[in-house]
Amino acid sequence: MSRTSNNSWPDLAALNLRPTTDVLHLWSQVVGKVRLMLTPWINHSWQATFYLSGRGFATGPIYAGGRAFEIEFDLLSDVLRIDTAAGETRRVKLEALSVAAFYDATMTALAELGLAVDVHLMPCEIPDAIAFDEDRALRAYDPEAARAYWRAMLQVQRVFLLFRSRFIGKCSPIHLFWGSFDLAVTRFSGRDAPPHPGGMPHVPNAVAREAYCREVSSAGFWPGVERPTFYSYAYPVPAGFNLARVEPDAAMFDVQLGEFLLSYDAVRSSADPDTALLVFLQSTYEAAANLAPWERSRLERAQGRPGQVPEDA
Repeated sequence: MSRTSNNSWPDLAALNLRPTTDVLHLWSQVVGKVRLMLTPWINHSWQATFYLSGRGFATGPIYAGGRAFEIEFDLLSDVLRIDTAAGETRRVKLEALSVAAFYDATMTALAELGLAVDVHLMPCEIPDAIAFDEDRALRAYDPEAARAYWRAMLQVQRVFLLFRSRFIGKCSPIHLFWGSFDLAVTRFSGRDAPPHPGGMPHVPNAVAREAYCREVSSAGFWPGVERPTFYSYAYPVPAGFNLARVEPDAAMFDVQLGEFLLSYDAVRSSADPDTALLVFLQSTYEAAANLAPWERSRLERAQGRPGQVPEDA
């Protein structure tokens, strides 16, 4: 039976997602920069990311001196939750409002909790961006679209976890980057990479160089240029990567982006969405790892079952 028959993968094509994912992207940058300013740097900017939660996505604990707090986009209750370990709380309503209004409300809530922090006001990785406090255009927000996209990310993360379990080399957590609003997992060969050229909008080149200081094969899911899409790329790009044969048939190489792409709709509408996504992740990784080439025998193992120690551990 097709997995789509029980609606485990939401039908995102039936919704007008873009206005909502665009504003969530910008709001997430406000919150992400709070975490960034208060957290020691971890390799590849991993200290600044979000993680999916049972209600939306969250920062995890943030520390301000001896105090701990967490910020969560609670998409079930349509609020931004700011909770301290001491039990103090503030809420910011998620609804149609401007980026500037959201920024003001969030900073006011933090200040009321004694957690005031200055952040850089320009959004990252967004061409022609407007500073948070100057972006006063009213933005649409559809709670149902937000929840559908989040539930799609939960399905994606479930499959990403299976993919990640097959790799015993250095590998990232599965986390949500607010720079491009992508849920991503990255594998590392263990070798150094040439300096990244940088050039991302409002991102210091030093950040890009540190993020890509090691050879990687990275895959993820983001709202896409026109529609929600999976991607897979390699850095540095091995010769012939763009010509590699990958699966499923709906996958293609985008010359402008320099990545393999597969639409969410193609995965959801397939007979077995889990398998369709897994073969995309595996075949694009193998394209990078074989062409580079990586020492695959030292980096991979068979996938284990939940709760069971792998036999080759």
